[in-house]
Amino acid sequence: MKKGLWFIIFIMIFGCSSDDNIEVEVDNQMEDPEEIPSSENNVTAIVPCENGMAGIYPCNGYDLVAHISLSEMSAQEGNDIWGWTDAESGKEYALIGLDNGTAFIDISDAVKPIFLGKLPTATSSSPWRDVKIFGDFAYIVSEASDHGVQVFDLKKLRNVSNPPQEFSTDGRYTDLGNAHNIVINETSGFAYPVGTNRDDQFNGGVHFLNLENPIVPALAGGWGLNGYTHDAQVITYNGPDANYLGSEIFVGANENQVVVVDISDKNAPVTLATLPYPNIGYTHQGWFTENHRYFILGDELDEVRQGFKTRTLIFDMVDLEKPVLHHTYLGPTNAIDHNGYVLGDEFFLANYTAGVRVLDITEIESRTIVEKAFFDTYPANNNTQFAGVWSVYPYFESGYIIISDINTGFFIIQKSS
Repeated sequence: MKKGLWFIIFIMIFGCSSDDNIEVEVDNQMEDPEEIPSSENNVTAIVPCENGMAGIYPCNGYDLVAHISLSEMSAQEGNDIWGWTDAESGKEYALIGLDNGTAFIDISDAVKPIFLGKLPTATSSSPWRDVKIFGDFAYIVSEASDHGVQVFDLKKLRNVSNPPQEFSTDGRYTDLGNAHNIVINETSGFAYPVGTNRDDQFNGGVHFLNLENPIVPALAGGWGLNGYTHDAQVITYNGPDANYLGSEIFVGANENQVVVVDISDKNAPVTLATLPYPNIGYTHQGWFTENHRYFILGDELDEVRQGFKTRTLIFDMVDLEKPVLHHTYLGPTNAIDHNGYVLGDEFFLANYTAGVRVLDITEIESRTIVEKAFFDTYPANNNTQFAGVWSVYPYFESGYIIISDINTGFFIIQKSS
């Protein structure tokens, strides 16, 4: 579902046909910001998780390392987050989407992160912004009208003498207008903007952008026969289905179904499967386990419509043409699930008002999923509402986890010793 302090729910959610194109704006029932506990200043020393709290933040197994507020980044709302490690220096950087641009943060000294500056939005402000990395370049899309894809050379972050500064783009792809998300397969060297205008040449599906020239992306086709794609993962497949080893596989969260498409031939993509599942609210986002056997999916509106505890669906993808629903995990709170990412035997779930929840998926084959840790950046409540953690990035070699919170900005956490 589209995200932020307010969001668009299609009329189908309220019982109408999925063919309807009418959109309804719905308030997200967010808490009054004055009621949300907050720190007086940015964190400048590690706050350990003790007796279930790290300062004002509920926790289990993770300490608070640092926090940078939205006000320091001159923004009103936070959204997506991703990370970059400079291969030359080994330094780690956070990239956080904001309503009015994209912020870059040096976390090489994680206790004292440096807000290096911001790349302003290409057109107007928007609650929805997404960023991914290919090599030393960041690619940024937004729901802002006519935004296109901003290209930013991350090597410029090596020599910022007087932070924070205002950055400029190094390239911009404008053959699409707005996009909800962008996916990158670094193995193939392609970027995949999704969630574009529903009346564009690919029906709001996916655009294939060749990044051979990283500053000048080139359109190499697209796919929209399965409808609007809200989010996706694209992998070079190395899983149990021998028929598709080495193929480039697109798994799209397409509002009311999951779609699996072989996009190896950019001129002739092939739909392998469409996956319905019970009690669909809004098919939102998912991620493969590292062995490409299971796909872990979040539905953003099932908690709202059905009254579930946080629901996570696991599909067995041993046969890409015949996936099956393998298991359904229900979390301990009423919070809505958002973006989730796999690292080894852990699934890091951005769970809005319930913060980041860390699930142990070691026994996923035997249908045993256990919550092992969490860190809650939204201490006011765990209600079914669109506030708190938007996303999480767990892939730094240092082990630091970075979090984006819609209401309160940027966080770094680490496992408790």
